[in-house]
Amino acid sequence: MQPIPLQLWETTTTEWLVTFVQATDVLSAFIGLFIAYQAYRGYRRNDSRPMLVIAVGFALALAVPFLLVVLYTALPFLPETAIAVLSQLSQLSGLVAILYALRMPS
Repeated sequence: MQPIPLQLWETTTTEWLVTFVQATDVLSAFIGLFIAYQAYRGYRRNDSRPMLVIAVGFALALAVPFLLVVLYTALPFLPETAIAVLSQLSQLSGLVAILYALRMPS
């Protein structure tokens, strides 16, 4: 029995697919930063602590992993494993922060 690979597509992906994935990653980071900014403005306007936690959560979930990839590209001597682990931890902690903010009392 052959093992089943855990990848979504073969390593010989076409160039348009790589470009599409990179473009959507950049777009996701910008949208995440915009949502975080809007949530922070809501926090400042209404003094709502859950909005501050939502702002931090979106920044951690979407912007920080993108910035880590950019940092890895700029500084190639950083270990890829460390960048991957930090990225996943940032996404997870951001999602936990958003979940916490949705459950916390105003």
